[in-house]
Amino acid sequence: MIDKMRTLIQDEGLIKKLKIVHEISGVSTSTLDNWFNGTTRSPQHATIAAVITSLGYEEEFVKKKEIDVESERKVAADWLAQQEKKKAKPKAKKRTNGSSRSKQ
Repeated sequence: MIDKMRTLIQDEGLIKKLKIVHEISGVSTSTLDNWFNGTTRSPQHATIAAVITSLGYEEEFVKKKEIDVESERKVAADWLAQQEKKKAKPKAKKRTNGSSRSKQ
């Protein structure tokens, strides 16, 4: 997502003028700098939306494929059952030195 944002801002000629992006979007320059030069990897959706709408872009949801709802529900239920099964398995307790204790 950050790469897409960088491309949009570059296309607008504002990549070196993040203060202007801040002024029109309300997103702080430090946030923008962290996106492009810092450690941010997953920016908040609201922040992304503020920047793209301020630049005149619009989000769009495009359906890529048809799904069988009942089939998807079954897949989701099976996955959830597997997760519950994993949680139910008792884990071996560790001693304070880190070794496992086996019950006999």
